[in-house]
Amino acid sequence: MTTKPVFSKSQYAYEEIKQRILADELHPGAALSQEGIAAELGVSTTPVREALKRLAAEGLMTLETHRDARVTELTFEEAQSLYEVRSHVDPLAAGWAAQRRTGADVEAIRRALDALDPLTGTSGIQALNAHRDFHRAVYRASHNEPMIGILDSLWDKADRYRQFTLRHRAGSASEDARVRGEHRALAEAVIGGESGTAEEVMRGHIEQSLGRQAMEALRPGAAPAR
Repeated sequence: MTTKPVFSKSQYAYEEIKQRILADELHPGAALSQEGIAAELGVSTTPVREALKRLAAEGLMTLETHRDARVTELTFEEAQSLYEVRSHVDPLAAGWAAQRRTGADVEAIRRALDALDPLTGTSGIQALNAHRDFHRAVYRASHNEPMIGILDSLWDKADRYRQFTLRHRAGSASEDARVRGEHRALAEAVIGGESGTAEEVMRGHIEQSLGRQAMEALRPGAAPAR
């Protein structure tokens, strides 16, 4: 459990519950008692209720009754929707980033690239956050605020599907090398101002992404994930 910060109790409850969902400590479909989580966090049910409403608005929770909520299930339909948006928006953002990156953007991309480790079935929230930080450094270099807002809002939902794939696939050295190479190629294209290459690399990266793999595993009629 995280150390209780100084901001509002509602924000604290929101951050704590959200982190548990993204770290897969609260699994898809898991029920959550408002009274139980309030007692665990040392707050009243009011800030917990406010936090759950916020998480429900983001699609991470489903409010079932006045007192209970449930972590949203993973579905093929949502995975497909996330993939469809990312397959168009991410390449566009990467292309614009190559055209508009500043010196500060370049430094942020390099730092984020250096902090990356391959994602595996045992990856914790820190590794996922490092992955997020790299992609955020790229798309924020586009300096298009509506696009940045769209990609920021997608990331939490998409991370749950990445985790699903990581838990159910067998990793390999060749897969790790492919992903590492794609990240480096993307960084080099953006830093070098190669807009078309940045778009192409990002498009290929999304096509083979963990989110795309989750979509295929969840597709109706697909063989059960192992």
